[in-house]
Amino acid sequence: MSRTRRVVVLDYGSGNVHSAAKALEAAGADVEVTSDRRAASEADGLLVPGVGAFKAVMEQLRAVRGDEIIDRRLAGGRPVLGICVGMQVLFEHGVERGVDTEGLGEWPGSVTELPAAVLPHMGWNTVTPDAGSVLFDGIEDERFYFVHSFAAQEWHLDVIPPFPGPKLTWAEHGGSFLAAVENGPLSATQFHPEKSAEAGIRLLSNWIGTLG
Repeated sequence: MSRTRRVVVLDYGSGNVHSAAKALEAAGADVEVTSDRRAASEADGLLVPGVGAFKAVMEQLRAVRGDEIIDRRLAGGRPVLGICVGMQVLFEHGVERGVDTEGLGEWPGSVTELPAAVLPHMGWNTVTPDAGSVLFDGIEDERFYFVHSFAAQEWHLDVIPPFPGPKLTWAEHGGSFLAAVENGPLSATQFHPEKSAEAGIRLLSNWIGTLG
């Protein structure tokens, strides 16, 4: 009988941590909501939520040294999943209303406003995952719930063989943007799995299944 994976939802003042925790529990994880460094470092998986402005989320993350927790986990090959602005801050920069804020820099590139007539992009949308995606296994044709006006719209990370390339998932709203990335121990979704009904639970279950 396989053991239950332990996941920490990083509680740093941004995002609906309790709905994320409930969704993870429904997906089969043992969940703790905390900003405790030791718990976050030792868990099988770390989920980083995020709602609001890029700059505010970065300030809140740094206030609890969340940037260090994420960086150290990734340096040790330990899985991290970012959600919504928790995905956006993984890039080098976020540009919102003329304010350029430095991100965590785990991935190159900037998060910018979507070129859409209607913002925010709010509601259900389809996505197009790369072949072989683990997160979207069995749910490639499902819809997921988005609430955002900004996103990463380009991908710049070059991968040198024999390291595997990332799996990229795209969506459309005024143009193409990254809906999800799977890159070694670091994964992220621009949409909210915890608001995406059964498809979101299945995605979280797929992620939990990758945790050592």
